[in-house]
Amino acid sequence: MEGRAIAYRRREATPQGRDRPGIVWLGGFKSDMLSTKAERLDDMAAAQGRASLRFDYSGHGESGGRFEDGTISLWLEESLAMIRGLTEGPQILVGSSMGGWIALLVARALGPEDAARRLAGLVLIAPAVDFTEALIWARMSPDIRRQVEQNGVWMRESAYAPDPYPITRALIEDGRRHLLLGDTIEAHACVHILQGMQDPDVPWAHAMTLVEHLAGDCVTLSLIKDGDHRLSREEDIASLLAAVDGLA
Repeated sequence: MEGRAIAYRRREATPQGRDRPGIVWLGGFKSDMLSTKAERLDDMAAAQGRASLRFDYSGHGESGGRFEDGTISLWLEESLAMIRGLTEGPQILVGSSMGGWIALLVARALGPEDAARRLAGLVLIAPAVDFTEALIWARMSPDIRRQVEQNGVWMRESAYAPDPYPITRALIEDGRRHLLLGDTIEAHACVHILQGMQDPDVPWAHAMTLVEHLAGDCVTLSLIKDGDHRLSREEDIASLLAAVDGLA
């Protein structure tokens, strides 16, 4: 963590809310802690008196660093440091897109003993598990792969931002150190997945594959027939808040 300034928002639990698990928001790739879903989760935490934590990975939002220097290893390290250093008692990890992958990597890094103390559950929104390999590299044309390998970067157009953003060779290669779908995944807690069936970025079949790999944990999969990748409509957010409450 040396040299990385990580911006965060932390809400302390009130006496009335201390018996409820806290909420930790883990955002997506190129997203930030001021997104609609993160704000609404914090509003719910405030109304219920429970603790909440949200932060920006390095290179994202208000945090320091360059986005193009980021890797899954760096963002996982930051997530673990924030959870270990700024939360007390059981937490519900809410991971959106890449944040869903990060949440599962956090659970693996904590291990059974620490997870039993720290995790009350995971809510995963369109979880982009292994996205660097399964959803980016696997979809690249041979020409784009050569560009990444030779130049170290490819500028990818995004439907969610006006400017393309860099996909680096370091991101792809580092992502291979953290792939989960080749073996059984242990979340050490109950998992609720919310997945839009009209999601062009994380196909709903990808969520089904994830469920198959979570063989040892209790898992609920909610498929939203007309849902997109962001799942930020009022009805989607209502489903998200209900999922968090259900795990509590």
